[in-house]
Formats: sequence, structure tokens, C-alpha cells
Amino acid sequence: MADTATETKQIDLKTGVSDIIALIDQEREREIITRRFGLYDRRETLEQIGELLGITRERVRQLEKAILIRLKIAAENGKTDAVSQLEKVFIRTLSEIGRAARTQDLADKIYGKATNQQERAHVAFIATLAPGLTTLDENDNYFQAVTIADYGDEKKLKGRVDEIVATVKEAGVPQSVDQLFDKLNYENPLQVSALASISKQLAHLKDSWGLTKWPTVNPKNIRDKIYVILADNKKPMHFSEIAKSIKGSTFKRKDVTTQAIHNELIKDKRFVLIGRGIYALDNWGYSKGTVSDIISSVLKDAKEPLHRDEIVKRVLKSRQVKETTILLNLQSKAQFKRVAKATYILADEA
Repeated sequence: MADTATETKQIDLKTGVSDIIALIDQEREREIITRRFGLYDRRETLEQIGELLGITRERVRQLEKAILIRLKIAAENGKTDAVSQLEKVFIRTLSEIGRAARTQDLADKIYGKATNQQERAHVAFIATLAPGLTTLDENDNYFQAVTIADYGDEKKLKGRVDEIVATVKEAGVPQSVDQLFDKLNYENPLQVSALASISKQLAHLKDSWGLTKWPTVNPKNIRDKIYVILADNKKPMHFSEIAKSIKGSTFKRKDVTTQAIHNELIKDKRFVLIGRGIYALDNWGYSKGTVSDIISSVLKDAKEPLHRDEIVKRVLKSRQVKETTILLNLQSKAQFKRVAKATYILADEA
């Protein structure tokens, strides 16, 4: 990262962009390009620029297209070194990170830091003019992205991304990069993760990719985050431990109170209370209900009298409670009847 960032600073993206813009003679045309790409301020729509310049949206689109063609020709004819020099840096960087990338990811890699909107706009602008690169504009399905032209045009890039989305949908559960790589035809797992990151239909958590609507990879509320923490831990946790884990996670909006965590655990049927403040996921096989409810279920399933030690053993598979609590319920509740020494059945079956 350091080498790429150093070389980019030597070329100076900002200066390169300024040199290219200087090739545009008319002020109106400079306004169109700088505003459309957001080179100096926020990016503007065709309608916004049209209102500013007193022309139609369609006329802005036509002018933008014509200006970009002229700039590409100028770059190819060597009227500015910025495009050719930066193109080499971009291609080498893309080769290192999977041949394609979201513009934001490419910019971060090139600059060697988390970039701002203007820095990303500069990268997108240079990539648009570079003949060795293909760009993808942001829309409802894709993030703004850049790929090496030899790797495919815009249609092919979209097709690769859509193939990964379809593979995840078919699996029905989050997939690791290695799992996707095994199912697809790519040279390197980096290509899979790079392409997956371009889709707005996918999200990832750690090494797992899934649909954005799946809480296991894209937890949006407290309950989803609790679920992810428990699933990742693979064993029951106290609510205070869950709160601590969320605060130490990479989740967005992770500053939650312990009380808020406890409240959500109580409300959601996916979480089962199995001890004092200790919760598990319902799909782990833990049963809901009080200790006496679990004892009743154990005796009913057994269909025969059970010794108290065996009852305790089976109840502890569903509850993390003290043995004395189980024995107290067994001995004090009218629903259980002792039929032999330390042996019990359900009272209604006696």
C-alpha cells in the first residue's frame, strides 16, 4: 500500500485532474464535467446542472458525452501525462486486489488511507478517461466501480457480479469467499470478494457473504446483532457478555446499554432463557418454559419413570441451572409423583 500511495503522491492526482480540466476551453463545459463528477464539490445531477446553466437535462448529457470523448482523445494523443501515468498505477493496484473494485476501495488503496468523496471523485474521473480501464456507474444494483478493461466491459462486469449474487441466493445461507470460489470459475478468491463488493444486493460480515436482507451478514437492529454474536460464539451467553461483545464488535451503532440488550432478548422468540440471565438460540435445541416445564417434558418423552439423577442430566441439556433448583422443583411441584426411591413420573400418569 505504501509504494502505491507514494507513487500516486509523486504524480499527484489533484494536479493531474486540474491539468485535464485545463484542456477544456469553455467555462460552461468545465462546469458540466466538474459538477457531474463532483471534482471540487458534491456530485450533481443532469437536472441540477441544467437548471444552473439554463439548458435541458438532455443537452447536459450530450455535452458531457462529447467532452469526455474529446478528453479521452487528448489523453491518447499525449496532451497530458496524468491519465497514462495514473492508469498504470490503477491497473497495478486493481491486479493486486482482484482486477475489479468499488471506486471507494480502489481510492482507499491508492491513497493508503480512508478517502473522502472528492478523492474518490478524482479516481473515478481518471478511470473514466483511461483506455485501459472500464468504469461502472452507481445505480440501484451496483456501487460505482472500476475494472481492468482486459477483464471485460461494463456488461461483462455486471454479469460476473450477478453470477455471484445468484450463487449466494441459490445457497440460501451466507457463503465464505472460499465456498463461493469453489462453486465459481475464477483464478483467485480475491476476484470473488472484489466482485461481490460491487453488488448492492450483497453484504458481508467477517468472511461470509449473504444478501443484504439477511441479518447474519447485515445486522440492522439490536436483535440482529444479538443473534450474530450468539451464533458466532456457538454457545449460550449471559446478557452482559452479549452487550460487551457488541460494544467490542465492528457493527455500526454498537453503543448499546446492557439493559437494552436484556429487553430485546426477552422480546425475541429466537432467544431462549436457559439460566439466570443466560440465553441461547432456539435452533440449538433448547426448550422454552420454566424448569418444571422442562422436567414435565423430560418425563413425558421418557414414557417411563426416571431416577432423579437421570432427570437432572436431561434437564441440564436444556437449562443452565443449579441441580438443587431442579431437585427442588421435582420434590415440591404437585405435577410430579415419586413412585420409588428417588424415581418420578408425571402425576397425571400415576
